[in-house]
Amino acid sequence: MNSTLHLRAQTQLATIYEISKILTSSLDVAKTCREALNVLANNMGYRRCMIVADNDDGELHLLAAAGLSPEEYGAGHYQPGEGVIGKVFSSAMPAVVQDLACEPVFLNRTGALDHVEGERIALVGMPIRIAQEVVGVITIDRFTERHPGSFNEDVRLLTMVASLVGQALALQRTVLAERTQLLNETRRLRHELKGRFKLDNVIGVSKRMQEVFAEVHQAGPSRSTVLLRGESGTGKEVIARALHTLSPRKDGPFIKVNCAALSESLLESELFGHEKGSFTGAVGERKGRFEMADKGTLFLDEIGDISPAFQAKLLRVLQEREFERVGGTRSIKVDVRLVCATNRNLEKMVAAGEFRSDLYYRINVVSLFLPPLRERREDIPPLIAYFIERFNKENARDLRVTPEALKVLTNCYWPGNVRELENCIERTATMSRGDMISEVHFPCHTNRCLTQSLHHADKDDAVAAVSRPGPVEISLPIPEIPHRPPAPERQFGETMPEGERERLIWAMEHSGWVQAKAARLLNITPRQMGYALQKFDIEVRRF
Repeated sequence: MNSTLHLRAQTQLATIYEISKILTSSLDVAKTCREALNVLANNMGYRRCMIVADNDDGELHLLAAAGLSPEEYGAGHYQPGEGVIGKVFSSAMPAVVQDLACEPVFLNRTGALDHVEGERIALVGMPIRIAQEVVGVITIDRFTERHPGSFNEDVRLLTMVASLVGQALALQRTVLAERTQLLNETRRLRHELKGRFKLDNVIGVSKRMQEVFAEVHQAGPSRSTVLLRGESGTGKEVIARALHTLSPRKDGPFIKVNCAALSESLLESELFGHEKGSFTGAVGERKGRFEMADKGTLFLDEIGDISPAFQAKLLRVLQEREFERVGGTRSIKVDVRLVCATNRNLEKMVAAGEFRSDLYYRINVVSLFLPPLRERREDIPPLIAYFIERFNKENARDLRVTPEALKVLTNCYWPGNVRELENCIERTATMSRGDMISEVHFPCHTNRCLTQSLHHADKDDAVAAVSRPGPVEISLPIPEIPHRPPAPERQFGETMPEGERERLIWAMEHSGWVQAKAARLLNITPRQMGYALQKFDIEVRRF
């Protein structure tokens, strides 16, 4: 007798262990509960096992079962308080029915009493809880005479199984709640980003570039002439192509010409074409870029470098929308949208008589200003990621950039803008022997970053008008004042600190606040020193 009880206790313990492993093996609760009930029925000799759980509609539906046919499974739904299962759910108390045939509230909805040939069927039901909330019911039924053991053992076993099932249901609810929250957050972010603009082949997450993208989307569908302003390397050509793609002419040709690369005679032939024999070497008739761009877009890069004589010819074409080939007399009409670009200060050139004012007003219909890379540093990390990904794909490499290297690249001056950044990444990636690009691979990780920044400060005087039209202000060095009293206590020690502004203050402190001496200490010119002090809003102490 004792050996039988011991064997049965071991079977129950092994059953609980198997069920716990099954319920934690997957987040598909219906599947794991079904497998757990099969183990429970096979190990303990139960005739049937069922788990019902409450749904959003307020009814109790079968979640899993063992020993039921598909038709019986489909009939397993109850109202709270209905039948034995409904009463267990409503009362949150276990129930033991020793003879289902004699139980008046038993519904026999799933056919538990069918085909039993007069044998007594017993049922044990146990509520399933999550914390203090009843979320379902687990039941077993068995032949009373055939099954060994007391009902107290069944109740104790079902109490442990119900606890495990409750934990599995709680985990599923938590995961579903987190997933719902994540989906709602994704929808919210998509709604917020719905107003953000994006251009193909252009990377820009900064506020400045988003403003540019918005202007491109606004100007793209129109026929207006667009003037792109910005330093070299800021991406004027890709913006011009984006304007073409967003226009009704996107199926037409996109023709580009670099006006600075050609002389006046070659530029005229390149744009307008020439007739056979019009000049030496003209062995045949040739179409110009204006003809080639008919029904499309013509991009004139570096338009500020064309000669005054050619400016007059170009003005006539823009006004009349017709021209003659070099050496020809026949007028040719074209339908071309013009996009121009320059890195020069056209307003200053117009004031100096170097650029025709009527041509300036003709091309300056819609002006788009592309900010330099140093004014949108938040775009540098995604640009680096794009260049590295492209390099890895083209060269079958798996290079990555360390956070320290990313910080160095973000803080660099980049006078050549995106083009310089792209070349720097490609050069460094090509010469890198390992799989990681660190800060030591870049020369600007030392004090040379400040020197480079101040060395190119003079260029800001010229390009500032490109980004912000208006007069250029040039800061002059502050003259030395003789008979200075002793300088106040220094902020920095003997070691040059990091950061451009801190280095400027350090140099001024160690030179008695004399700009010329501080400039020599940093190996820059006094004029660059004066510009830097003005740029970082450093007040020169006079004492």
